[in-house]
Amino acid sequence: MGAYRDGGLFVVLSVLWGSSFVAIKVGLDHIPPVLFASLRYDVAGVLLLAYAALATDRWLPRTREDWVEVLVGSVLLIAAYNAFLFVGEQGVTSGVAAILVATSPILTTGFSRLLLPDSRLTPLGLVGLACGFVGVVLVAVPGSGSVTVDDLVAPGLVFLAAVSVALGSVLVERTDGDIGTEGAVAWSFVLGAAVMHAASGALPTESLGDLSVTTGAVVALAYLAVLASVVGYVIYFRLLDRLGAVDINLVSYAAPVVAAIAGWVVLGETLEPLTVLGFAVIAAGFVLLKRRALAERSRTLRRALPGRQ
Repeated sequence: MGAYRDGGLFVVLSVLWGSSFVAIKVGLDHIPPVLFASLRYDVAGVLLLAYAALATDRWLPRTREDWVEVLVGSVLLIAAYNAFLFVGEQGVTSGVAAILVATSPILTTGFSRLLLPDSRLTPLGLVGLACGFVGVVLVAVPGSGSVTVDDLVAPGLVFLAAVSVALGSVLVERTDGDIGTEGAVAWSFVLGAAVMHAASGALPTESLGDLSVTTGAVVALAYLAVLASVVGYVIYFRLLDRLGAVDINLVSYAAPVVAAIAGWVVLGETLEPLTVLGFAVIAAGFVLLKRRALAERSRTLRRALPGRQ
């Protein structure tokens, strides 16, 4: 029963996080991008902080290391990632945005090899890393094949979002804080929202006057804050404890499929053949980088099957 339960939760998480790219596109028609992202985490931060206080004992930052972990999370994992993603998604489809974000596990491996002393990249791992970048280029190329600087701005910003979350993940790993994962994420939500509010107020392209309180805006914001963020992360915490980081990373490759289907159904979006090819190359890069961990996980699952000793 445990395997079926975890599999079901994995599917739910993939749907929540994949469809969130479509919710972002819907909300961007009514709310300036960085303001939209900050409002999302205003709501999500308060709710997840309440959950962390009820569900865990170590939810308050107490030491210097705790605060470093929270600050890195708030600036890179929340503020930079979401600001780049929301601004960039104004110029790309939901599916393309999800595919570019799917490079984050590959980038995380690359950063860990640079910043963590016990990590190193094998020749085959270097090929996997290269596949990630080749895939990004294929995804970023417009369907016409004619590329201008303006064509690359939006996908470039979304790719910077993936870079931000990858670098932040590695830097958080280097900290030695004792705060629980739930508390660290919740405080990162709250402080990240504050950083994005400051950024939104400083941007000449954003104004509260441009916010339209419509049904679409409210539904998109509620979906992102409550379902994709709070419910999604509660599921993520549970799966991380039960399955481990490698299995959780696979959500990054299920989410683009959900995003592409939801984008087609809700917004009439389509994917270019080069985009699909780019996604396949990115996924292949992940397999090359994580081949040993994936093989070990496969052996563990086979041993767990009924009738196997």
